Amino acid sequence: MKKQLQKGFTLIELMIVIAIIGILAAIAIPAYQDYIARSQASEAVSLMSGGKTPLAEFFSDKGVWPSAAASVMGTLSGKYVATIEITGNTGGTSLPIELTATMKAQDVNKNIMGKTVIMTSTSGSSWTCKPGGANPIDPKYLPAACRG
Repeated sequence: MKKQLQKGFTLIELMIVIAIIGILAAIAIPAYQDYIARSQASEAVSLMSGGKTPLAEFFSDKGVWPSAAASVMGTLSGKYVATIEITGNTGGTSLPIELTATMKAQDVNKNIMGKTVIMTSTSGSSWTCKPGGANPIDPKYLPAACRG
């Protein structure tokens, strides 16, 4: 009588593989969600950075800060950013000047919905970004330069 050899995996081996995949997914999905939130929040910093030079030129030319960001900046919203506003010394001559970006309330990661990030200049030429406003974004979702 010939003995047949079985080929393939046993049920326990398949269950072990599925358990390993489940553990890896449980770790990877939250990390991926944080990565998505960080990439969406970086849009706010990028859009505000685009206003630094126009703001400095406006102040240099007029001697006062603009009363609204729309008077100097072309892009005030994005795919994930609802608005960018000047929130400090609008129409004034003193510093600091602040730009505030507010994230959208939908179609963004739940950890940054409606949150705000601020970019401040105390000299007119150097800028710093940080969480701020009434509903500040968690620093872990900001680019590394803004976490300090």
